[in-house]
Order: sequence, then structure tokens, then C-alpha cells
Amino acid sequence: MSPLDSAYFTNGSIVHPDFFFISGFAGIPHTNYYYVFLCFVYALTVVVNTFVMFMIYSDHCLHSPKYIAVFNLAVSDLFGSTALIPQMIDTFLFKSHLISFEACLTNIFFFFSFVTMQSFTLTLLSYDRYVAICFPLRYNEIVTNKSILVITTMLWIFAGMATLLSVSFISTLSFCKSTVVNSYLCDPGPLHLLACNNNTPSSVLNWTLPAIFLWIPVLFITSTYICIGRALFKIAEASERLKAMKTCTSHLILVSVFYLPIAFAFALGSTIHQNARIINLSLTTILPPVLNPIIYSLKTEEFTESIKKLYRRKKMHSARRLALEDCKL
Repeated sequence: MSPLDSAYFTNGSIVHPDFFFISGFAGIPHTNYYYVFLCFVYALTVVVNTFVMFMIYSDHCLHSPKYIAVFNLAVSDLFGSTALIPQMIDTFLFKSHLISFEACLTNIFFFFSFVTMQSFTLTLLSYDRYVAICFPLRYNEIVTNKSILVITTMLWIFAGMATLLSVSFISTLSFCKSTVVNSYLCDPGPLHLLACNNNTPSSVLNWTLPAIFLWIPVLFITSTYICIGRALFKIAEASERLKAMKTCTSHLILVSVFYLPIAFAFALGSTIHQNARIINLSLTTILPPVLNPIIYSLKTEEFTESIKKLYRRKKMHSARRLALEDCKL
């Protein structure tokens, strides 16, 4: 008897399997190349996000509200990727397709908590740009380190509690049919399709939470940029208008990288092949965490200047050490 058909434990009318089978990339040709790509992306994600966190922590010039939010984005990117990619590699490269029921719920909680924080942090960055451009004289009064820290803490608590609520509802589902999850991770959507009891409350929550985590932030970001656009048109000098626009480019790129692939996947729905959908969704979740810090490193003047200062300090330290060694000789 296979593990999928092994003992179930029953609590009243609720039946939970010992394991789920993550089908993932089954049937997709040349997936070994994709796993090599996953390893490369994860390694790069760890390096660049850790570097961004280190730079922001070590340089007092970056201890500003915007970079507190960027630090938070790097944290959610790093741990979100850690909650997803190693599990994907273990599942499909080493053929460990089975995941226990408890591990599945744990994976859902951590991964979706961090993805939610990525969305919330992008929203927070749009708020920062909105105040900076629309209310420049009051920016330092409205957006402070303390206010950003308070908002960020509240968002973390909300994301964790909302995701925990979703996981608790999934635990009330009964799985007495197939245990094959047609996704590359423990995905609440496919899990709901496997339920054989009344899953209406859980399904409603499954549709409500993405609206809160994704579409409401998109509407908020869109609204802030409409206001920013109006404010920019009121600036008389073209050079000042261009300078203000440049402060938004990095954030707009991050928003596009994060939300557009998700919107694309939701828009196509079931009209595309399941394998194509899985590849698209997996790329949607693994690429933003590695691109976000690179975009901010290359597009933000304060950050590039901080890197230059670090390089100059290292160079001066090396020169001083060589001079001391020459003196000893």
C-alpha cells in the first residue's frame, strides 16, 4: 500500500491524509535545466538580498523611512524564497513528491505570509513616494522612521494572522478523494478542489484573501500614482519634473515585476495548458525576490552612493594596512 493510500486519521467527519503528492513539473520535458536555474536564482537571491540588508544596516545615511521599507522587502524576499525554492528543488530534483499534511500547512503559512508582505511593502513604498511628491514640505513630518516601523509591524501581524486564518480553514477540509496537488507547492487553490466536504467558508476566504493581499494593494498603488501624476504636471520646470519622476522609476519597475505576471496568470486562468500555467506561476514567485534588490541597487542614487562609500572605505583600509606592513619591514 502506497503512502497515499495509507492510514487516514479522522476527527468527526474530517479526514486528513498522511501525505499529499505534489505533481509539480511532471510531464514537462527538460526540467533538469529548470532545477539548475532554480539553484542559481536562489543562490543569487540570498546573496543580493543579504547584501542589501547589510548595506542598509551598516550605512546610517540609509536609515530613512524609504530604506526601512526596502530592508523589509529584502527580508520578505529572502525568507519567502527560502520557504519555497529549497522545497521545490527537494520535491522535484530528488523525487520527494510526498509532503505530510502538517508540513503542507506549515509551508502554506510561511510562504504566503512572506509573499503577502512583499505586496504590502510595495504598497508602503508607493505611499512613501506619494507623500514625498505630493506633500514635499510635510514629508519629514508625516513619514518618519517611527511611523514606518509601526506600520510595518502592523502589516507583519496582519499578514501572519490572515494567513494563519486561511491555514486553519484548510485544516477543516476533508480530503477523501485524490491527494494529488496539481501545483509546484502546497497551493490553497488546488487543495480546495480536492476537498469532499462543504468547503464554502474556506473557498470564500481563499478568494477574499488574494483580493486583500493583491488587488487592494494594486488599487492603492494605482491611486497614488494617479495623484503623483497630477502633482508632476503642476511642476513648472521640466528638470524638476524629471527629477521627481526618477525617484519613482525603481518602485514602478518593482510593482511591474511583482504584479503583472500574477495578473497575467489570473487573467488566462484555465485557458492555458496546466504545465505552462505551473511554469508561469513558479517564475512569478521566484523572480521578483532576486530582481527587487538588483533594481534598487542599480536605479537608486542613494544606494549606489552607499556602495561607492563602502568601496572607498575598503580601499583606504587596504592601503593603510599595506602602509603599516611596509613600515614594519
